[in-house]
Amino acid sequence: MANIFMTNEELGKKDDDHKRNKIPPIRSSQWNAARIPPRKTLKRLAIALTVAVFVYLFIHNIPTDNPIRDHRHPVYRPAPAQHPSNAPSVPKLNPDRPWKPPAKPETVKPKPKPVSEVDIKPVSDLGYNGPITFPNLAVSLQAIYETHGTSPTNKNILFAASSLESAAKLLPMACQMGTELRSYVHFALMSRSDIDMEELQAINGIDQSCQIIFHDARLDKSTESTKTRLSKGVSRAFHHIQTYMHPQAVLVDASGEEEQYLLPAARAQASEEGFPVIELPEGAQKRLGWMTKLDSASLAAWNKVNVEILVYASAGTSGSLIRLLKSLLAADFTACAVPHLTIELSHDIDAATTQFLQNFQWPPARAYNPSHVRQLTLRHRIPRKSLTEEESSVRFLESFWPANQHSHVLVLSPNTEVSRNFYHYLKYALLEYSYSVPATMQQWDSRLLGISLELPSIHPSDSLKPFSPPLASKKATGAQQKQQQKKTPTDNTPFLWQAPGSNAILYSGQKWTELHKLVSKSLEFVHQKQQQQHATSTNPALAFFAQKQISKHYPSWLEHALRLARVRGYFTLYPSPQTARNLATVHNELYRAPEEYSGRQNDPLGTPNQQKDEISLSPGSLLDSLPAGGNLLPFGDMPLLDWEGRTTSLAEVDRRAGEYVDEFRGAVGCGKLEKGKGQIKAGEDEEDEEDESEILASGVRKGGVEDLFCNR
Repeated sequence: MANIFMTNEELGKKDDDHKRNKIPPIRSSQWNAARIPPRKTLKRLAIALTVAVFVYLFIHNIPTDNPIRDHRHPVYRPAPAQHPSNAPSVPKLNPDRPWKPPAKPETVKPKPKPVSEVDIKPVSDLGYNGPITFPNLAVSLQAIYETHGTSPTNKNILFAASSLESAAKLLPMACQMGTELRSYVHFALMSRSDIDMEELQAINGIDQSCQIIFHDARLDKSTESTKTRLSKGVSRAFHHIQTYMHPQAVLVDASGEEEQYLLPAARAQASEEGFPVIELPEGAQKRLGWMTKLDSASLAAWNKVNVEILVYASAGTSGSLIRLLKSLLAADFTACAVPHLTIELSHDIDAATTQFLQNFQWPPARAYNPSHVRQLTLRHRIPRKSLTEEESSVRFLESFWPANQHSHVLVLSPNTEVSRNFYHYLKYALLEYSYSVPATMQQWDSRLLGISLELPSIHPSDSLKPFSPPLASKKATGAQQKQQQKKTPTDNTPFLWQAPGSNAILYSGQKWTELHKLVSKSLEFVHQKQQQQHATSTNPALAFFAQKQISKHYPSWLEHALRLARVRGYFTLYPSPQTARNLATVHNELYRAPEEYSGRQNDPLGTPNQQKDEISLSPGSLLDSLPAGGNLLPFGDMPLLDWEGRTTSLAEVDRRAGEYVDEFRGAVGCGKLEKGKGQIKAGEDEEDEEDESEILASGVRKGGVEDLFCNR
C-alpha cells in the first residue's frame, strides 16, 4: 500500500515511522516503479481504438478509380500550344470582302490518317468517366464577340455533329449557307473521334470561301469516354455555346447516321435553353437546299410555323377530289410536320368517294409519325338543300380558325393537283416574306394576304378575259442577271396582285382573322338593314354589299376576300410561270360550278373550259425553277397589279384603298374621314380619334375592322 500512496506527503510521513522488516518483500524490484493510473490507461486505449476504426473505414472506402468531381462548372483547359492569337476570326457579312482566316505558323504534323482508318470505339458505359472538360472550346467561343453572341437576337446559325458521317452531310449545307452571307455560320464537332479539325475540313472540301467558323466541342479523352459522359458533354457544350453564341437555330442530322447520344441531349438542352433545333432528314442537302438561302431570323421561326390544309368538296366532284388527295399523298413534307387536313363534304357523297376515304390514311404511311396521330378531319353537311351565298361563305370560313399568329391555312379546290415540291415552296416563301429581317423591317407581312401556288389564266372578275403575267421590271431583271450571270427572260418573274384566289392559295392566319371579322360585321349590318320597315333592294347600303366583282365561277367567300384586299391595300403573291409548273395545276375537264351558283347560274362570263391550256406539272427541282438563282425576289423588285389587273404602284394602291374606305363608310352611314382627323360621336373618346388617324396616316391597319363600321 505504501507504493500506491507515495505521492501523498502525510501518508508518506506515517510510513517512515514504521520499522522496516528485514525480510525482503516477496515482489521483485521491478514492481517498485511508479504505475500509471488505471483510468488514464483505459482512456488512451479507447482513443487509440477509435482512431484505428476511423483509419480502417477511410482506407476501406476511399475511391480508387475516379478523381474528385466538380459538378458546378466544366473546366476549360486550353492546350499549351494554343494562344488567343490563333483563334478563328469572325467573317464579315460582305460579299465584296470575303473572310479569310489568319495565317498560321507552319508546324510539322504527322501524316493524317484516312477517314476509314480513324479509330472510333463503340460507345458504351465502360471507360473514362472523369470531370467534363473542353480543351479547345474556350478559345473559339471567346473569339466570336463580333457576332454579338451574348445578345439573344443575332445572326448566328449553328450546325452540330458528333459522327463523321453526319458531319459529311452537314458541312456542304453549312458551306452553301455561309456563301450566302446572310448569317454567321458556325460548325461544332462533338464527336468522340480524335480527327484533326483541319483534316475534317480538307476531307469534306471545306475551304476559306465557305465562311464557316469552326468550334472543337469535344471532351478531353473523348475516345475513352463512356456514353454517359459523352451525353453530359453534349449538354454542357450546348450550354456554353448558348451563353457565348445564342444561335438562332441549331441544325442537326436526323437521318440515322448520328450518334445515339447527340439528338436526345440536344433536344433536352434546347427545351431548357430555349433555342430551336432543326432536325434534317435523309437527303436534306438535295431536298432542302433552299433553306440555306434563308437568314437567321427565318430559320429561328422554322418550328413555329403551322399550316393546315382545307379542302371544300362540293357535290359531284368525286374524281377531282380523289386526284387531289392522291397528289397530297405523294407530296414531300420533309420540311416540317405533316399538316392537318380538313375535308368539307356535301350532303350527297357518292360511293367512289366513300370507298376511297375509308382506306385513306393521313398522314401518309411513309411520313414520320411516331405517335400515330391521325391528322384528318371529315365534315359532312346535314341539310339537303343547296346553300345560299351567305350560308356557303359562313360554312367555309368557319372551317378554320388560327390558334396563334404563326398558324396559316392552305385552301385547295378539288380541281387542283399539287406537285411533290409544293410544300417546300410554301414554307420557303412564308419564312422569307413573313419572318426574315428585310420582311420585318419593311413590314411585308402587313401587306401580304396570301401566297398562291397556281398562275391564273383568267381574270377572277371576268372568266372570258384571259390573263397574262406582267413582265419583270428593269430592277428585277438586273438583279436576276447578276445572280445567274446570264440573260434572264423578262416574262419569268413572280408578281403581286390585289385579286385573291381560291384554287390553291395559302392565307395568312392574321388576315383570315380579319376576314372573319369583316364577314361577321357585314352580315350583321345587312340583317339589321333588312329588318327595318322600309328597307328595299334599292337601299344604298344593301346595294353596296350586293355588288359582285368576282365571277360566279368562283365561290362566294372570295368576294369578301377581295373586299378586304381593296379596303386594306393587301395583295397576293403569285409565282412566275416557270415556278408554277413545279407547284400546282388546275384541271378544267371535270369543273363544276360552286354549289351556291349551281343550277341557277346566269353569269354571262363564259365557262372555264374556254380558258387557255392548263399547266402541266414539271418534276424539276424547285431551286432551278426559281428566278435569281433560287433566291426569292424582294417585294420592291416585283410588278404590282391592282385588283383589276393593271400595273400600279404602292402609293396608288394606298390612294385607292383610302377612296374605297370612304365609300365603305359612306354605305354604312359613317361618313368620310380626313387624314389626321377623326369624327367623334357621342360616347366615343379621344383614343378612338387617335386610332383612326393612325389608320389613315399609315395606309394599312392591323387587326380589326371596327373602323369600317363606325367603331360599332
